[in-house]
Amino acid sequence: MKEIKPESRDQKFKYLHPADQIVMIMERIYRYEMTTTSGGNLSVRDEDGGIWITPAGVDKGSLTRKDIVYIRKDGEHEGEHRPSSEYPFHLAIYEARPDIDAVLHAHPPALVSFSAAGKTPDLHMLPNTRHICEAVDFVPYGLPGSTDLGSKIASSFGAGFNTVLLENHGVVTASQNLFEAFKQFETLDYSARIQVKAQVLGGYKCISAEQMTIYDQKCNDLPEFISEAPVSKEKAIRREMVHMMRRSYDQGLITSTDGTFAVRLDKDSFLISPYGYDRKYLCEADIVLVKNGHRQAGKYPSRSSRLVLELFQAHDEVNAFILAHAPNVMAFNVSGKELNSRIIPEAYILLRDITILPIESLTQDHLRIVNQLSASQPLAMIQNNGILVTGENLLQAFDRLEVAEFTAKAILGAHQLGCVKVMNDEVIEELVTAFKLP
Repeated sequence: MKEIKPESRDQKFKYLHPADQIVMIMERIYRYEMTTTSGGNLSVRDEDGGIWITPAGVDKGSLTRKDIVYIRKDGEHEGEHRPSSEYPFHLAIYEARPDIDAVLHAHPPALVSFSAAGKTPDLHMLPNTRHICEAVDFVPYGLPGSTDLGSKIASSFGAGFNTVLLENHGVVTASQNLFEAFKQFETLDYSARIQVKAQVLGGYKCISAEQMTIYDQKCNDLPEFISEAPVSKEKAIRREMVHMMRRSYDQGLITSTDGTFAVRLDKDSFLISPYGYDRKYLCEADIVLVKNGHRQAGKYPSRSSRLVLELFQAHDEVNAFILAHAPNVMAFNVSGKELNSRIIPEAYILLRDITILPIESLTQDHLRIVNQLSASQPLAMIQNNGILVTGENLLQAFDRLEVAEFTAKAILGAHQLGCVKVMNDEVIEELVTAFKLP
């Protein structure tokens, strides 16, 4: 069945002034530690051909719309500050690519690691990285702000690349709008961070071409139904889901393009996060109601909606579901190594033993996932594609996700110290008895 792809969900931002867009995205980049006070620059080309760009020498952590500089088509600039010293390569990209109207440049540590190593992140480690970033070029070193660097970058973009790593420098992404450029940037940085962490465990496994083909078959083409006005219970769940997804995003447990949350409404229906929306900006109206196997008219649920439907039908005790891609957890996921929860009592009590299932199970074998998950085994890994977390309610599922990420981070640290000691069977049996674990 053909996967339904909704229209761009950035429509809510189409009326934002370019200066406001730049402030909004730069605040996001800085807040999530993907650039520094003095690092990075963003630009947007408007309908008149002028360029709005971040200023030189102004704190990136406290930009206002008055700080943004406008470069007219004649090359003169307007504003309270000088434009970024690297504006020449922005102009060069726009000249080389008439289809591009936004450019993003920053220095996130993981991508700088790759730029210093002379490598680009592997796009075949996670399924959505390839789809979102498509291809990444590597540009030889050039003096920042120089025409030489601008020429090299423009040549790469002119050849059709939308994302490039700059040798011993950072990364540049560009797209039709700033929000899409950010998604490319965040997705590549996220993949780079996981790849670096996986090296502690001996490396990572790629998704094969056959597995990718199977993964791409996932669909969200449930038939539609006309929903009635939501009652208070549904409104409360929508509010909780939005709050928890924003919280998860702020904690780096999901990204703008990855992460699914679902909560049971009653025996025949559930609410689920939408497909194609930036998780940072979700609101209650974006959440999709699925009832009797039908999706709310005009809305498109997560591509995991069929799995959630089968899971809720099979397990009355499960009322919440999360599919997340927390980076420390994902280091174990892509390496194919067990995330052993027997490191501290809290971890085992909440997580129990975590099985790794093949990526094909998301499309070809839902029953295997449904049968794997239970009250005594509330989590499961889908190799190269995240961790599934269930709970009696959304708070419990979120707590388990947090604990899984903290546990993974602790084990990675223990590996770096040279030894990982886990609790033995006798200690585990004591925990099971003391806490009456199922």
